[in-house]
Amino acid sequence: MPTSSKALRVGIWIRVSTEDQAQGDSPEHHERRAKAYAESRDWVVAKTYRLEAVSGKSVKDHPEAKRMLNDLRSGHIQALIFSKLARLARNTKELLEFADIFQEHDAGLVSLQEAIDTSTPAGRFFYTLLAAMAQWEREEISDRVAASVPIRAKLGKPLGGQASFGYRWEGKELVPDPDEAPIRRRLHELFVEHRRLRTVANLLNEAGYRTRNGSLFSKTTVLRLLNDTTAKGVRVANYTKLSANGKKVEIKNRSEWVQVQVEPIVSEELWNECARIVEENARPARRAGRKPVHIFTGMAKCQCGNKLYVRSNSPYYACARKGCRVKIGVEDLERLYRGELTRFLHTREQVENYLKRADETRKEKEQLLATLRKEHKRVVSEADGLIELHRKGVLTGDSFEDRFSPLEQRRKQIGEELATIEGEVDLLKIEALNADHILSETRDLSSKWPRLSKPEKRKVVEAITREIVVGKGEIKFKMFYFPPLPPLGNC
Repeated sequence: MPTSSKALRVGIWIRVSTEDQAQGDSPEHHERRAKAYAESRDWVVAKTYRLEAVSGKSVKDHPEAKRMLNDLRSGHIQALIFSKLARLARNTKELLEFADIFQEHDAGLVSLQEAIDTSTPAGRFFYTLLAAMAQWEREEISDRVAASVPIRAKLGKPLGGQASFGYRWEGKELVPDPDEAPIRRRLHELFVEHRRLRTVANLLNEAGYRTRNGSLFSKTTVLRLLNDTTAKGVRVANYTKLSANGKKVEIKNRSEWVQVQVEPIVSEELWNECARIVEENARPARRAGRKPVHIFTGMAKCQCGNKLYVRSNSPYYACARKGCRVKIGVEDLERLYRGELTRFLHTREQVENYLKRADETRKEKEQLLATLRKEHKRVVSEADGLIELHRKGVLTGDSFEDRFSPLEQRRKQIGEELATIEGEVDLLKIEALNADHILSETRDLSSKWPRLSKPEKRKVVEAITREIVVGKGEIKFKMFYFPPLPPLGNC
């Protein structure tokens, strides 16, 4: 440290983390302490460097640290005062780098609590020793926190970060968010219906839905939410960690993952069906074929795993694999399916299960309606506020138009979606018939089937059929557990 009759110009370093401030350790206290010390030594305080609510893990790239080093190199400060080593930095490497830079410029580092002055050999030695202890302390804390994470995860406690979209933290419990949960449920339903990520994102945006931060839904957001098991009631925790350099997030070994049961937003059947479609879509892309002209195209498979196709002018569904001779007549497959459909829909237990599921669907859509109405009311209120400001002359011309137009567009989008969902709820209410009536209707399907158009038959097949497996001398129909009502209104 330079010695002369001229007063030493020093800087004061103030770094207090968020946790320190929460415990009453204020930046002002550290500044007063450093100024008092400087005055007692007849030093001049040239600059104060403030890093409030900043962790000491790495501070060298912080703007204030860069400003301090520039002042040091230019000679504007000749020493730096701080309350203790841990306030300068907790990283041994950075502490020693600071010491080297200050020594290179014949400047001093003064730690009040440890009474260290690096201009002396003894001060340099103790600085190195205590810096290593500060690093050790940080690593000890890190190890203790890391060890507690799996335990906290198993207890279902929050580990930091936001709750998944559709959920919120109430105290230390993860519960469905009444505003977001219906939107997330709608996302899964739309994906099963349309099977395309971008289509689902567009439909959600067009209906006026937004993410938690008000952004539009994207293809990536939809995929992330579909892959998140929280929606079906299984929250996965303790599955990521920071890399050794602290710059990347890495996936932990699966054996370290912790699964916690939470209240589901969607049924396990719906979540699994979405997962199946995601996996199917992830397979190597092939050129899209022509739209099916036969009602079982894409559904009928050979026992070898290949799909069955009807070649031009052929009366058979045949396996596409060379050498495989499995085939079935187009009319024969439809006749057999009609018999299976009749048997499937005639089961009272299946129909009663369907009615129960339909009632649950109605309640879910009514919850979605409540969310939409709440958002519609908010948008209308915000728009009315802008109109009032415009009327008073506070907002004029382009300024009013720029703020009002997006709200008006969103209001229209939400209004259209409200009408759609209200119509679906009305339909569900009307179709809430007793089991005997539905049984009577479905028993008539066998006689009505010949009068259905190919598109109508295709809709029935897609709605309740998972796949049809054809082998030599046998055929297996795999149906979905919950059959929606067949479209019989036009028969």
